[in-house]
Amino acid sequence: MSRSFKDEKNIIYSIINAIESVVSHREEFVPLHEPCFSGNEWAYVKDCLDTGWVSSVGSYVDRFELMLADFIGVKYAVAVVNGTAALHICLKLVGVAPGDEVLIPALTFVATANAVTYCNAIPHFVDSEERTLGIDPYKLRDYLYDIAIIRTDDCINKITGRRIKAVVPMHTFGHPVDMDPLLDVCSEFKLELVEDAAESLGSYYKGKHTGNFGKVSALSFNGNKIITTGGGGAILSNNKELAKLAKHITTTAKLPHRWLFYHDMVGYNYRMPNLNAALGCAQMENLNDFIYMKRCLAQNYKAAFSSINEVHFFTENNFSKSNYWLNALIIKRNSICKKEEILEALNDVGIMTRPAWMLLSELPIYGQCPKMDLSVAKNLQSFLINIPSSSKLGVKRG
Repeated sequence: MSRSFKDEKNIIYSIINAIESVVSHREEFVPLHEPCFSGNEWAYVKDCLDTGWVSSVGSYVDRFELMLADFIGVKYAVAVVNGTAALHICLKLVGVAPGDEVLIPALTFVATANAVTYCNAIPHFVDSEERTLGIDPYKLRDYLYDIAIIRTDDCINKITGRRIKAVVPMHTFGHPVDMDPLLDVCSEFKLELVEDAAESLGSYYKGKHTGNFGKVSALSFNGNKIITTGGGGAILSNNKELAKLAKHITTTAKLPHRWLFYHDMVGYNYRMPNLNAALGCAQMENLNDFIYMKRCLAQNYKAAFSSINEVHFFTENNFSKSNYWLNALIIKRNSICKKEEILEALNDVGIMTRPAWMLLSELPIYGQCPKMDLSVAKNLQSFLINIPSSSKLGVKRG
């Protein structure tokens, strides 16, 4: 066995030991992220069953929307079936039209690009920055100087001739994008900003909760999110008319009437059922505890990995407060360890880990879409690993 092979194995063992020291009470298998049901979930769901209010009308939907709006600090929240549906409607609300281009990070979950495609628009992939894992606003500005021109109030891609209508920052793993310079880019290039806040409930940029920076934004409550409604998402806005339109569009665009079915525009059956909202209300009651536990978990990981030189535990920036939805290790470029070998070793011992998403620009379905230089996103894809992040792991047990 060569020295380098021994060294590599020792480093991998050190990574395993670091994680096990944090999740020392672990059972045979540690999932990447699992929900925590420790409050009124059973009682609220049973109430729906007992009363028969299980579908898309019910008091829990209204309550859940109010709880979300109050926590996030927005005026309006509209609950829908999932985060992708929320983002789809957000794009329509800001005027994304067929043939438009929408700037999105190449390093994101496929739903971001899918929502653009649902509008018959074209994803246009942009690079990330290492300090936030999200869109690099400075590199984006330089790129737009090269490829875009302003005609009246529209940003036009000189290469394709298409309008670039919007930019969608995604707050990766709960870490906020550097929003101030990105807002400057939007102002300069006449772009609408739609936040993909699917992963960032409980995260703040300069003291303001994510989801407050554009006309509309989207949340997700999938089973692996910081709170869950089973499935589910929400549209956020401070604009009364947009919020009203969002509610109308996602409720099949049916005009209220005691018996008549009259729909005045093409709508979507994107309503969140009362059953799911009941689960969400119970989860919201414990959200502050979840965030606290997840931040404790991140601090424990930070300490555990401080002496391992081959990897870097990703932490929040000084301008943000992260919910640490998914914790991330970044393998240093000079490391002798390979990502696949670390993933294999960790999963072999029952510690579920995964790489970052494949860059969307590398998927065949999106391979022909426009893109800028993606060198940072490619590096992040090559060296990033997500490690177990369930909120309960942040509680030390005796």
